[in-house]
Amino acid sequence: MIDGRHTILASAAVVLALALGGCGGSSSPSQSMACPPPLTVQDAGRITHFKAGPGRDPRDVAYEAALVNSSTSCQLGRNVLDVTLVMIVAAAAGPSASGGQSRIPYFVRVIDGSGRVVQGQDFTADFKLSAANPRGESREELSLTIPFGQLSDLGGYRIAVGLKPTPEELNYNRRAAGR
Repeated sequence: MIDGRHTILASAAVVLALALGGCGGSSSPSQSMACPPPLTVQDAGRITHFKAGPGRDPRDVAYEAALVNSSTSCQLGRNVLDVTLVMIVAAAAGPSASGGQSRIPYFVRVIDGSGRVVQGQDFTADFKLSAANPRGESREELSLTIPFGQLSDLGGYRIAVGLKPTPEELNYNRRAAGR
């Protein structure tokens, strides 16, 4: 489920862009075009990852990660919208950090106006966490291209983002949040 607190409807901006485009002068729709907003999917904003094995108490935490920020910027082209998505992922070593590389999975999904996923891909943010280097932050920058037939088609697009917990990590997140 997509977190409604971050939902920004871009359709009003598209209507405004279309209206301003017919007002004379040399303004172009790209100058008024609003980008599809990035939306953090509920329960995908953080991960608590445990070391391998049966233990699941605070001593067994290998790392914790959170998606702390996301933003988009756009450039309108001929029948395509080029989107630059920037995500900031932060990580902190837990008591059971191995000192090797921690690969934190995350996803990006482009959703059209009817709620259908039209593009999607999984990625990893890589960290070297240890007792000597217990915290890190990664700036993940991705380029997306959204084709369209009519400019008004872009009004309902959204970009869903989040960390990608395993089912066990998802259940832990939900228990920790009291759900």
